[in-house]
Amino acid sequence: MAFRRALKRTALVGGGAVATAFGLSQLIEYRKTQARLAHVAAEAELKVPFVDELPSRQAQLAALTNTEEFDVLVVGGGATGAGCALDAVTRNLKTALVERSDFSSGTSSRSTKLIHGGVRYLQKAIMKLDYEQYMMVKEALHERANLLEIAPHLSAPLPIMLPVYKWWQLPYYWAGIKMYDLVAGIQCLKSSYVLSKTKALELFPMLKKDKLVGAIVYYDGQHNDARMNLAIALSAARYGAAIANYTEVIHLLKKKDPQSGREKVCGARCRDVITGQEFDVRAKCVINATGPFTDALRKMDNQEASNICQPSAGVHIVIPGYYSPDNMGLLDPATSDGRVIFFLPWENMTIAGTTDTPTSVTAHPIPGEDDINFILTEVRNYLSPDVEVRRGDVLAAWSGIRPLVTDPSSKDTQSICRNHIVSISDSGLVTIAGGKWTTYRSMAEETLDATIKAHGLSADSCKTVGLMLEGAKGWTPTLYIRLVQDYGLEKEVAQHLASTYGGRAFDVAKMAQVTGQRWPIVGKRLVLKRRVLMGLLVLFPWLLHKA
Repeated sequence: MAFRRALKRTALVGGGAVATAFGLSQLIEYRKTQARLAHVAAEAELKVPFVDELPSRQAQLAALTNTEEFDVLVVGGGATGAGCALDAVTRNLKTALVERSDFSSGTSSRSTKLIHGGVRYLQKAIMKLDYEQYMMVKEALHERANLLEIAPHLSAPLPIMLPVYKWWQLPYYWAGIKMYDLVAGIQCLKSSYVLSKTKALELFPMLKKDKLVGAIVYYDGQHNDARMNLAIALSAARYGAAIANYTEVIHLLKKKDPQSGREKVCGARCRDVITGQEFDVRAKCVINATGPFTDALRKMDNQEASNICQPSAGVHIVIPGYYSPDNMGLLDPATSDGRVIFFLPWENMTIAGTTDTPTSVTAHPIPGEDDINFILTEVRNYLSPDVEVRRGDVLAAWSGIRPLVTDPSSKDTQSICRNHIVSISDSGLVTIAGGKWTTYRSMAEETLDATIKAHGLSADSCKTVGLMLEGAKGWTPTLYIRLVQDYGLEKEVAQHLASTYGGRAFDVAKMAQVTGQRWPIVGKRLVLKRRVLMGLLVLFPWLLHKA
């Protein structure tokens, strides 16, 4: 009898496990099917042609100067500005974008490299019953799933470990992380799970062992932020947007509205930073997507406009790769100043950060020594005493300015908006400010919806959900093998090209190839990089981006 009961229990457990596995597999297949359908639908609905050959920078500048009037002029070439340009042009609006420096040269390339919903925001939403925080997390999780689908060569799911040092915290954090999975719903990347102390130390042997109870692992996305920004901008150009970097706005153009009698913004006076040439770009409306420099452009519109940007410095440091496993990050949920700290694997190194300290707006923010030491102190708190964390281990550091904002239409002008704002001035200048990398697309959609309504533009509905970005078409996880076979590249170099350029990696390789020869398999990577750079200068002459 005992044997039969044990056999029955085993059958029940086994059946449950099989059913669960089958259910998860079906869920994953459903998500993949839905993603494929979203891609097909997004492209089928577009009414604008896709240009296979990118125009040169000179051609883009000529389009800016010779076009009588654009529907939309976007100022700012970060993630939000490029997202607005892509959204506008795919709605069949005549679109222009100018950026005074290089695309993604500012805040958009100085992030934590995560595509995430915000675990800490969900904690606040639950603890304070804050519906706004909850909806912000839900939106971000939806955008996380979309971004992973439309740029698979630049992004991927990443497991992140949350070590637990008190017994009562294990069920508390587990419930919170499971809620994170639940809010993601069908867009959950992979289910979170609990690790014993032994398993946690196997995966993360440099963790502090004393009082370690166990760990919880959950999944978020990681991406190459600078390349992602560039992919958005390139996609906008391929659909017909006239975009140019190193083109700064000197002042806004205005004309009197015959109906209201008020002056309305109708474009901008621009200057080519490289040549010094000045020209006018006329547009029915102008979108201010300048991030930390939001107030500078708002004051071009109205000198008496109050400042809405409250800049905060987010510092990250790069330390050797042995500070983290190759394929897993770590989250410190409760630092000494209350901010979350991550250590994440990146390019065979480890990124640690970020800080959150008030700062002044500058084009080239420099990380402060205090911020660097703060991060190192937090790293020491989580690592074994056997691991000596030294200041000399810091290989690089960067500071990004997070443009926290206050809503100019809010009665409480001191309260910082936790998400983003879209405001329209009396003269029609549209400003999008705040937010975070993950939600750039939904921010752009909201901005264009408000712009179209305020300026009475004739446009299609948003088409960017499921719209594949530059390099996504033709990319597969094994694409690098063909590069090795066809061009005799080293495996590491081929993987770099595939993950950076996606399906366009072959275009780069062809232009970098020595005429009439194959690269020798024993060729040095340094020589290859120089050839790739030369190829890029030919392939993308209008984008002076960092290779």
